[in-house]
Amino acid sequence: MPYGDGVHGEPVEGVGAGRVAFGVLGPVTARSDEGPLALKGPRHRAVLARLIVARRRVVPVSRLVDDLWADPPSGAVGALQTFVAALRRVLEPDRPPRTPARLLVTEGPGYALRAEPDAVDAWRFEAAVATAAALPAPDALSRLDEALDLWRGPAYAEFAQEDWSRGERSRLTELRLQAVERRAETRLALGRPADAVPDLDAHVSDHPWREDAWRLLALALYRQGRQGDALGVLRRARTVLVEQLGTDPGPRLRRLESDILAQDPGLDPLAEPVTAAARLWTTATAAYDRTVAAGARARLESTVGLIRDLAVTGGGGLRAARDHRLGAISAAEEFGDPELTARVIGAYDVPAIWTRSDDPELARQVVEAAERTLAALPGGGAQDAARCRLLATIALEMRGTHARRGPQAAREAVETARDLDDPALLAFALNGQFMQSFTRAGLAGRRDGIGAELIALSARHGLVTYEVLGRLIRLQARSALGDFAAADAHAAAADRLAERHELPLVTVFTGWYGALRSAASGDRRRAEAAYRAAAVRLDGSGMPGLERGLLPLALLCLRLAQRAPSAAAAAAAAAGVDAVEPEVDLTEDWGPYRPWVEPLALLSSGRRAEARAALRALPEPPRDLLYEAVCCLEARAAAALGDRAALSRAHARLAPAAGELAGAGSGLLTLGPVDLWLAHPQAAHR
Repeated sequence: MPYGDGVHGEPVEGVGAGRVAFGVLGPVTARSDEGPLALKGPRHRAVLARLIVARRRVVPVSRLVDDLWADPPSGAVGALQTFVAALRRVLEPDRPPRTPARLLVTEGPGYALRAEPDAVDAWRFEAAVATAAALPAPDALSRLDEALDLWRGPAYAEFAQEDWSRGERSRLTELRLQAVERRAETRLALGRPADAVPDLDAHVSDHPWREDAWRLLALALYRQGRQGDALGVLRRARTVLVEQLGTDPGPRLRRLESDILAQDPGLDPLAEPVTAAARLWTTATAAYDRTVAAGARARLESTVGLIRDLAVTGGGGLRAARDHRLGAISAAEEFGDPELTARVIGAYDVPAIWTRSDDPELARQVVEAAERTLAALPGGGAQDAARCRLLATIALEMRGTHARRGPQAAREAVETARDLDDPALLAFALNGQFMQSFTRAGLAGRRDGIGAELIALSARHGLVTYEVLGRLIRLQARSALGDFAAADAHAAAADRLAERHELPLVTVFTGWYGALRSAASGDRRRAEAAYRAAAVRLDGSGMPGLERGLLPLALLCLRLAQRAPSAAAAAAAAAGVDAVEPEVDLTEDWGPYRPWVEPLALLSSGRRAEARAALRALPEPPRDLLYEAVCCLEARAAAALGDRAALSRAHARLAPAAGELAGAGSGLLTLGPVDLWLAHPQAAHR
């Protein structure tokens, strides 16, 4: 199982040296508030690691010498003292000369590291795992995620061969394996088997002797309705255990196999009573598994259909669909048949409304595969539909970028779909056209037309998910145009369709729209509460491209919208003082919006020169739903700094949206009328 990024958490106080934290779940590290501390060489790191293993207890000098050298030289004690002195200088650089150390101390016959309980990642890991055992399942899952994220590699990685580290390494490793299995068990208890499978699959591959991991993997697959895969895992477990360990599976694995064969209802306590539909699914999938060869093309194309359906079932399904999508494309390309590959790529026609990619690297690879397939398709009109789907895919996956290929692909896809008179294909192509309709501000009317066509087309041909998409597009467009009566109607229609057809992600967008409505009405307190509630609903929805940074951005826009920029600048200019900017906390996760927030944060703390530099370093705004919002942030900073060039640039970008509500076209937030942002008085241009 791969290890996560290093997370050092909150370090502890070291006297005069700032706060110091230690990492041993991977290579040994130390860091202060200012960043990593330079540990000079392997012996210095070994001394530090050996003292951490001792857990605040004193390690005698003689023991340290024996642990550091297989054959200690005559000057070993002096060398050890040199290492300790060097470590003290690194850990407590501001300690006055000849004053006692407070972190790496001399006591009795040896040395001890007096780190606090939360100063070492391994100690925090143990505490988090122990705490999780007493928490309700949702809280326990969060705590276990935090604990496992602390691991950057094997514990005490560079000292794996040392006798003094062996017992601690083994203990921590076993605790980590138990935590992985406990997290999987917690996910199952919460009814999230799809989330448990990828980690468990890797876990049993790396640790095939762990019978409980095999049991949990088989159970997770069974709870996904994958009885054949679950039995296959149990057969694989038996083979591994017999061939590698010379032992038969234990009673829990044997009992699980018999329960799966009997389809024991007790295997899934969260399941509803068995219905005719459930029995049909079980028998049909079992028959498919028996009759369709494992390597058949039909199996691959059926799998893609399941992945597409999975994407609209909720956050877990959407994440799982992303995880498997590239694998399906790669498998198709292995056949060397561009027509098959085109069908596999184009079959993922999942309606999309947010215009920032959830996984830019995946999007890039999908686009590259689509371009390769386009080039390889045979000529002639027989492949027009396949080409159209590939072009629509390119348009969708290039959302939010500045590349010209995306708009070109969208135009070609729509033209081809109209010529072919294929309603489903046209709906897919129109989705791509929508994604490429953010080349500048002020295009809400154009998007409203796309949404209207999608609604009419879907109603005629029963394309429910695209009707929902059309409703959400029009919700956004009518919000930008200030027509909240129409936007309300589209939100209500989308919610009705979502409830009737089990589309849970729709309420994420209508919930954020409700918060936008409160913001537009000027009720700041109600809007703030609504935004926080909407953010909770967004958490776990499987849409990181939408989620990251959105809540703090919405709250900042809420404050800025209630302080008209022209009035603020005019008052400041008349008084001969700088306008007071709202306080901005850069320690929050601003996600992709941080560059546009940073100048305002620096201004709010009085760091004008740095704010000016940050303003001038701003990139071109991304072509997405929040284009106007970041342009307004740029205009706000430029006005406060008197930067005429930046202000003119921001105004030129916003000008096409005159008469609209800034940012409201996102369906998420607003900064008030665009006209207020364009009516900045000349007095502010100092």
